[in-house]
Amino acid sequence: MAAFARSAPCWVDVQLPDLEAGKRFYGELFGWTFRPGEGPYADAYSGGRLVAALVAKQDGRMPTAWGIYFATDDAAASVARIREAGGTVITDPVWAGRAGVVAQAADPGGAVFGLWQAGEREGFEKQNEPVSFCWTEVHTRQRDRVDAFYEEVFGFQGTDLGASGADASDSGDSGSDASDSDVPGTSDASGPSGAGGSGSAEPGATGNGTAEPGSAEPDTTERGSAEPGSAEPDATEHGSAASGPDFRMWSPAGTEPGPATAIGGRSVITDAFPAELPSYFLVCFAVEDCNSTAGHAVRLGGRITEPPFDIPYGRMAVLQDDQGAVFAVLQPVVSGKRTE
Repeated sequence: MAAFARSAPCWVDVQLPDLEAGKRFYGELFGWTFRPGEGPYADAYSGGRLVAALVAKQDGRMPTAWGIYFATDDAAASVARIREAGGTVITDPVWAGRAGVVAQAADPGGAVFGLWQAGEREGFEKQNEPVSFCWTEVHTRQRDRVDAFYEEVFGFQGTDLGASGADASDSGDSGSDASDSDVPGTSDASGPSGAGGSGSAEPGATGNGTAEPGSAEPDTTERGSAEPGSAEPDATEHGSAASGPDFRMWSPAGTEPGPATAIGGRSVITDAFPAELPSYFLVCFAVEDCNSTAGHAVRLGGRITEPPFDIPYGRMAVLQDDQGAVFAVLQPVVSGKRTE
């Protein structure tokens, strides 16, 4: 069983009011199948490989949201770094059965994320393939504080992109169309895609306390979305900054920063959005056809929050399921050609 690199995204789950309705929605949308867990959740599989979990909310006051977890080999030490770096610990490390140790925290801007220290379960068994996790990004108003936080806590190295999508770092990457190998999150550096375990619980299913990953739920009627590895092309529509490093790609410590090693990113929430819109993490799944997936989500009772739009790495849309959880889908570029 291959372990995930430290600080790599290793798991996602969604907190839902109606677990059975969630299984119907995502089963139809992504073709996922489900196996019940030892608790109020269901593991999701694609082609027999573990991709995510659906969790029944135990408290109706909690938001309906997707959450992201980052791998750690020492949850207690990671929690200590989070506090030292100005973050907030929501749930101290606790064992989730024999599966592993889970903790939850928020960065200085308020975006919630999870930590996962593997026991019997490593995390994803499938990622960076169709209908599996491929990307995550935090949306924040406190760019400088948040950048410093993730660099200190997780050792992320940044590649800054300006409003045009051009690389503003010294890593030598260009803003031109990417080939398959340049799609963020698809390199081996993003963590072993074959990792996984057979534990009886998944991150976030037990010991969550009073919050879950992604508890800063966006106002989906007005918000825009940043895209992996590129700032928004239209500041009036998407709300990106007009200049400066409005999007930063994250690469793990020890790698050459740039699109080939990126595992996530940071986008800026600008004044174009309501002040009450909180910071949040956006979880993205790879799909074969962005337009078709968006249309299918609507037919299943969901909504299109951000219609499909082209980015240097493919075609992306931000969707909402039929219970209100927001997520993104990305159709990667094939052979260096943009989608139509």
